Amino acid sequence: MQLKSHTLVPDRDFREIGYELRPVLDPSGVPVDGLFNAWITLDNPAQYNSYTTDAVKELILAFRQASMDRRVVAAVFTATGDRAFCTGGNTKEYAEYYAGNPQEYKQYMRLFNDMIDSILRCDKPVVNRVNGMRVAGGQEIGMACDFTIAADTAVFGQAGPKHGSAPDGGSTDFLPLYVGFSRAMVSGVLCEMWSAHKALFYGLVNEVVPVLKVDDQWIANPLVVTDRFLGPFGEIVYGDFRTGDDRNRAKEQMEGAETDHALLDEAVDGLCTKILMLMPDCTSKTVNSLRKHKQRHWDLNAITNREWLGLNMMTEAKAGFRAFNEGPKGNREVDFIKLRQMLAEGHPWDDELIRAISPQYAHAD
Repeated sequence: MQLKSHTLVPDRDFREIGYELRPVLDPSGVPVDGLFNAWITLDNPAQYNSYTTDAVKELILAFRQASMDRRVVAAVFTATGDRAFCTGGNTKEYAEYYAGNPQEYKQYMRLFNDMIDSILRCDKPVVNRVNGMRVAGGQEIGMACDFTIAADTAVFGQAGPKHGSAPDGGSTDFLPLYVGFSRAMVSGVLCEMWSAHKALFYGLVNEVVPVLKVDDQWIANPLVVTDRFLGPFGEIVYGDFRTGDDRNRAKEQMEGAETDHALLDEAVDGLCTKILMLMPDCTSKTVNSLRKHKQRHWDLNAITNREWLGLNMMTEAKAGFRAFNEGPKGNREVDFIKLRQMLAEGHPWDDELIRAISPQYAHAD
């Protein structure tokens, strides 16, 4: 029988991202003939694997292609290098093109929403292989996935309120489902960053794997407290970042370490093998039934959030993204106190206000 193709763009030549079919392994570790995992890879390491508009378009097509390919068992969503899975939208593009241009950003957010939909509606289970920072929009596309396996050097968090946005590309929908309301507030509002171990403890990820080697021996991330103990108020302390002299010693230890993703890839392959050894339609039905809890919130808010995010490009996002893109190193946030003071005085959102609060103009006069 001649099979029909249901792929929107057959034989797509991906340029902004990577798309590769890798053999799925049977339980003994042997590649299975004719069956694959689709590895979808963000490939912008110089900008922490942030996604450009063109990359978003390709991600939509990539997940659709993996979904429709009869040979694909699972989709693995990851990125190049060891510094970041994804830090969200490309802030240079945001600052130089979308800032102050709400109509264009609204169009961009339509693509972003389609990207989230393409993950949530993929017919194959989606595994997020987190090789580094998963922050801001990177956190949102990561939470849209079904499973997360992370390097123990990864960092998880949001940045919206610090840089002029709200995490309305999925985090305000997904975070409470993963970690509960109170912890979602800490992450979404206060922009507190969590280590991979903390994310595991909170239920945000499924597994954490060491990726650092010293003298050819695996070590846990020395920057993070990996022993559980009780704090002064009886709380469990686990996965916190070290501070002070402990942090300095940890940095010294890391200077002699090499990064090796062998165990990370082994864990991802192992999970995909578990998926292989299941009834495919029953697996798809179960995955989609569990996804409904995320989809219910996402579908309720995605369209109106897109409208607000577009308009926000005229005010706080315009100031925040330009400050991040143009501000001097170590000072890429607006003057929050000055901003609040000027707004309390009734000052309108205009170029005068943005100039007054932006670090890139601090010494221009």
